[in-house]
Amino acid sequence: MKKIMIVEDDETISYELAKLLENNHFQPILLQDYQNALAEILDSACDLILLDMNIPFTSGEVLLQELRKQSNIPVIMVTSRNSEIDEALSMSYGADDYITKPYNPHILILRIKAVLKRTGVISPILSYKDAIVHMQKGMIKKDQIEITLTKNEMIIFSCLLQHQDRIVTRDELMVALWSHEEFMNDNTLTVNISRLRTKLRNIGYEDAIDTRKGMGYILR
Repeated sequence: MKKIMIVEDDETISYELAKLLENNHFQPILLQDYQNALAEILDSACDLILLDMNIPFTSGEVLLQELRKQSNIPVIMVTSRNSEIDEALSMSYGADDYITKPYNPHILILRIKAVLKRTGVISPILSYKDAIVHMQKGMIKKDQIEITLTKNEMIIFSCLLQHQDRIVTRDELMVALWSHEEFMNDNTLTVNISRLRTKLRNIGYEDAIDTRKGMGYILR
């Protein structure tokens, strides 16, 4: 389980973030000592940091600059500021991404996963039941049987897999596809889901993707 450090002094927001992360299979860590923030971050061995710009004793930008002198831990700036200048400065200081409040929780989770994947923290090889999922090859292997997925099918399957045993809405799947610059309409999504079901059935996974009418899909 990947560890995410939350650097946010608003207790309500930080606990909401922690709950969101837990629900998406991350381990949240709340920064406690803002006077020694850099040391606590480095000691935490976290995999990614959600860093607010407005924090006690210093600023998010200054802390990021100090952190970059010692570590390349991925950082997503989370802030209420929405100017292009603030975003540009954050990226120039070494931020890996930037998101403004109020944000869509699903978008934040997708951005976290995208940064972890881009920085090499998320493994390109996953598992589903007794099968191996090769993300970069677009392939699922069970015993000696292999099925090849299209790029869109793999994006959909990985999104369902990462949220296994909970309903994933059609909007979430669309956002995941858009984040990979794969644009499709509602009908095309339905076709891709159908093809993915057929391919999973071909390697012995009957009814792997369950439709919840008016809600979305769940991977069993």
